[in-house]
Amino acid sequence: MLAKVHSASLLGIDAFPVEVEVNSGWGQPAVIIVGLPDAAVKESRDRVKTAIENSGFKYVMGRTTINLAPADVKKEGPSFDLPIAIGILAVSEQIVAEKLDDFVIVGELALSGAVRNVAGVLPIAIRAQQQGKRGVIVPADNVAEAAVVQGLEVYPAKNLREVAEFIAGKRELISVRENPTKIFQQHRQYDVDLVDVKGQESVKRALEVAAAGGHNILMIGPPGSGKTLLAKRVPTILPEFTLEEALETTKIHSICGLLPKGQALVATRPFRSPHHTTSNAGLLGGTSNLTPGEISLANHGVLFLDELPEFHRDVLEALREPLEEGRVVISRATGTMTFPANFMLVAAMNP
Repeated sequence: MLAKVHSASLLGIDAFPVEVEVNSGWGQPAVIIVGLPDAAVKESRDRVKTAIENSGFKYVMGRTTINLAPADVKKEGPSFDLPIAIGILAVSEQIVAEKLDDFVIVGELALSGAVRNVAGVLPIAIRAQQQGKRGVIVPADNVAEAAVVQGLEVYPAKNLREVAEFIAGKRELISVRENPTKIFQQHRQYDVDLVDVKGQESVKRALEVAAAGGHNILMIGPPGSGKTLLAKRVPTILPEFTLEEALETTKIHSICGLLPKGQALVATRPFRSPHHTTSNAGLLGGTSNLTPGEISLANHGVLFLDELPEFHRDVLEALREPLEEGRVVISRATGTMTFPANFMLVAAMNP
């Protein structure tokens, strides 16, 4: 028997649809996952088995094949635990899954059957809306960021049994909706202000000119003169943060797992201050998983490089193209990825 569950995975700062196909048949008891799964996906076999049993269901016996389609794109992370478990319950006829085509499901399972939060829920919700899905089922801790996508029903998943009963029509889950404009207006206040800095009128004027014109700036002064204090307040005088910019910035922070629990949007311009020992990959992005770096996390905000001469020369040289183009193109053996990098560079150094 075959069951199909809709899910999604991340590629760059966007998501792409993934079909989790579960087939159970006769043969030596075994669970085989195909479709270029990474180590975290392969380990889901043991998590899912224990979670199903601890949720009061029976695990399938015999040979079970799980295919993650499309099969030619690598699948990463634990977000397939929940859709795999639902697929196994459907294929073993423990639930009547008539609603599976209506939803995109993501979530990591604890051994108890509880659903844990995952990274990148916002771009997954955006992709589900583009697919025309009725809604998404996401971990309860991620429901706020998914709920800002309009025209989509977002259901919080607390545990496997709750989701299984909802899919089977035996339980009602209350969908959550948020007004992104209202949230954006309520949380756009900064914790600091340029008025906190006393004196330094010439530097303040230079920062205002740079912020108004979108220029980069270098501050040179002795230790203790207030360079870092001033740099942290630059985002507060940049042009007003728009909702479109906030959504793009939130996507990047969501993918990197940096969005605080329960927070729906990054409503203020980001301020990133990497250490001077940061590597090329750490600043530009493009580790083995092709994830965004510090310059993309500073998108629509400020990248502050303190102790500028201490940064490695190749790191500083690599900033040329992103500063000119507003994006960074990362090429690795696993592929090529383009990340947004439209930031204001603020640097500081001693004389």
